[in-house]
Amino acid sequence: MKYRAEIDGLRALAVLPVILFHAGFEWFSGGFVGVDVFFVISGYLITTIIISEMAEGNFSIVNFYERRARRILPALFFMMAACLPFAWFWLAPIHLKDFGQSLVAVSTFSSNILFWWESGYFDTAAELKPLLHTWSLAVEEQFYLLFPLLLMITWRLDVRWILTLLVLLFLCSLALAQWGAYNYPTAAFYMLPTRGWELLVGVFAAFYLKYNTHLESRALNQALSLLGLSMLVYSVMAFDETTPFPSLYTLMPVLGTGLLILCAVPQTISHKLLSLKLLVGLGLISYSAYLWHQPLLVFARHRMFGEMSTTIVTILCLCSLAMAWVSWRFVEKPFRDKKNISFRSLLLFSATTSLLFIGLGFFGHVNDGFRNRINVGIELSTISPSPLRNDCHSKETPCEYYGETVEWATFGDSHVVELSYALAERLKQYNLGVEHNSYTGCKPSLSDVDSICYVWINQTLERLVESKTIKNVVMSFRLTWHLYGESAGLYPTLLDSKTDRERELLWDEFLEIARKISQSDKQVYFVVQAPELPRYAEELAFWSTLVSSERVKGATLDWWLKRNAFVFERLDDLPEEIVLIDPKNLFCDQTWCYVNDSIGFFYFDDDHMSVYGSAKVVDEISIIADRNSGL
Repeated sequence: MKYRAEIDGLRALAVLPVILFHAGFEWFSGGFVGVDVFFVISGYLITTIIISEMAEGNFSIVNFYERRARRILPALFFMMAACLPFAWFWLAPIHLKDFGQSLVAVSTFSSNILFWWESGYFDTAAELKPLLHTWSLAVEEQFYLLFPLLLMITWRLDVRWILTLLVLLFLCSLALAQWGAYNYPTAAFYMLPTRGWELLVGVFAAFYLKYNTHLESRALNQALSLLGLSMLVYSVMAFDETTPFPSLYTLMPVLGTGLLILCAVPQTISHKLLSLKLLVGLGLISYSAYLWHQPLLVFARHRMFGEMSTTIVTILCLCSLAMAWVSWRFVEKPFRDKKNISFRSLLLFSATTSLLFIGLGFFGHVNDGFRNRINVGIELSTISPSPLRNDCHSKETPCEYYGETVEWATFGDSHVVELSYALAERLKQYNLGVEHNSYTGCKPSLSDVDSICYVWINQTLERLVESKTIKNVVMSFRLTWHLYGESAGLYPTLLDSKTDRERELLWDEFLEIARKISQSDKQVYFVVQAPELPRYAEELAFWSTLVSSERVKGATLDWWLKRNAFVFERLDDLPEEIVLIDPKNLFCDQTWCYVNDSIGFFYFDDDHMSVYGSAKVVDEISIIADRNSGL
């Protein structure tokens, strides 16, 4: 295969936006499209090799996989090995357990499936996964496993039949991606069936250039290659996390890359630009640069709690390029040379290293991220959600548990789940049960008709109001999140992603819901949202042990008072008969809000109370209910 320097330059234009996007530079809000560029390039290069060898009658599937292994595995395993000590010393157990799972998934080229199950690519938690970026390698490897076999099976057919089949696969994959982007966006982002069409664009380019020459018109090549470059640059600058992806929007960078492969011929401006020595040099180390940038940024975020200046982030980006050169020079190049590393040695190295990482990952998983590394002198098992969370949360019909007579009910989003369980545990001694009503992410709105929560909120409210047996209702919602937006990873920044009108409307609807329940001859207990934490409780506890802190600090009370000011300023709007319970009075002193006391942890993540923390709140409810002979 003839070497094309402009392809390496194109690789540089793919990897740099990805690095700068993950670094958080706003001008590169669509930098994630660099992965799509890589997909097209990969499809083009491997297809060019395969169909050339098939045409000559000397294609070997074993040799193909050997080349892929030499290209991908050594640098990947080098990066993973370098992550191990940092993971041990800098990752809290909850993240070390996740890291162990990712070691197994990366070694089996299934990390895209793992990260699909765990979260979305743009979630805040995703910024704390050192090996998140390997999802794209898994997609490519799954494609490499299937595509050569497909060509081997169909190669005896006329090339027009092969292309017809590939076009059908392309259309099905693109249609699935468009549908999935709006219905199952996380699955669509990570999975091969919704990404395959991008690699197929590179496949089509390879078939075209195999049986045709480049366009003869210099003017047309000039125009189309500049159009392709403009499409790519526009995508990097204009797209952002809200852009449905992959979808028809993704045609912009993907077709732009295809145009550059086909039309960036010598004498065009695009070719001259992409053939610049600096870009070609960056393209040569682009694979290793892609491998190194994510763990460097992620481990720094863990170590510095996400508070990194632009200077530090820039240094980390440059370090990723430096490490990329080291990896390319001393790992990639030697392993690609069959004279240095024989096929047998490569096979032994790959199998042994894969098994080692799988074993380490499994060991970290079954040992729960080695929680014994945390030593704050209290029981770590109190960092736990309700054991009935999976069974009773986000169900259309309520759960009833612990007691023959159900006189108590709970109503809210995910913040009422542990309160439900803690309340039920308390009521068991009176043979009273709890009707548990919770649905994830549902705000207390009666008018959000486009939301899946609309039917659930209204049906639950109607049932509670009409119930003849329910006498007490505990309400709790993550109102601050609904009123201002997510704060995870942003502390101490005060986020404001809503308008005053939106806030006032939601608060009025919440009051209307509370009044309707209260006016149906029921005692309503409103539990204000517990103070949010800067990070997961386990992370804060982990880092506290490193500085010998006895009581783990969360956010400052001043920050929480400002963050939740809208609610605090309007609590007097509640009808007098509604009982107010505020966890900050239990979890905070005059300066700090804490993660734990001398017995247990108040939270199981960064905003949900644990069962232990919820029990502290239930103690307060119990005192008031005792006065009213409710318990």
